[in-house]
Amino acid sequence: MTILKIARMGHPVLRRPAQPVESPIPAVVRQLAQDMVETMLDAPGIGLAAPQVHIGWRVVAFRVPADRSTGQPGDPVTEPRVLVNPELEPVGDEMVMGWEGCLSIPGLRGLVPRYARLRYRGYGLDGQPVEGEASGTLARVLQHEVDHLDGILYLDRMPDLTKLTFTEEMKYFAADLAGSVPPPPR
Repeated sequence: MTILKIARMGHPVLRRPAQPVESPIPAVVRQLAQDMVETMLDAPGIGLAAPQVHIGWRVVAFRVPADRSTGQPGDPVTEPRVLVNPELEPVGDEMVMGWEGCLSIPGLRGLVPRYARLRYRGYGLDGQPVEGEASGTLARVLQHEVDHLDGILYLDRMPDLTKLTFTEEMKYFAADLAGSVPPPPR
């Protein structure tokens, strides 16, 4: 397996819609998926879309580590998985705000609205259909990664860019939003 180079914001590959993968799933796509999982874990991240590694195919890798799961139904701890040609369908209209980062936008975090619950479907690397329902972190990561397949970055979803911060300033930024600013560092 290979660690792949991650495209950063500004590279045109991140703004182009990705192309569907043909069936049956070609060996080159299965190899790409393995490399994407290795790259995601090395970064470290909880999601990675093929356009982020300069490949315009509709393939996403994702996981929900124990420290990121909300414990809600539909948000299990998830070992690395891959979906080919994923499709998402919101379940209801409820939106939730949450902090997101992106391997293609290193060092920043933003407050982004996402659907609270969704249905997902696509194909596994074996070509078999995969479907399920998601909420919490799993719903958020799936929406974030599928956005990449459509040329959308999380910044495009932010209704208020004043809620964008550097990762190392998060504790101060979040405390300020909550109304309790911690003392400055010494």
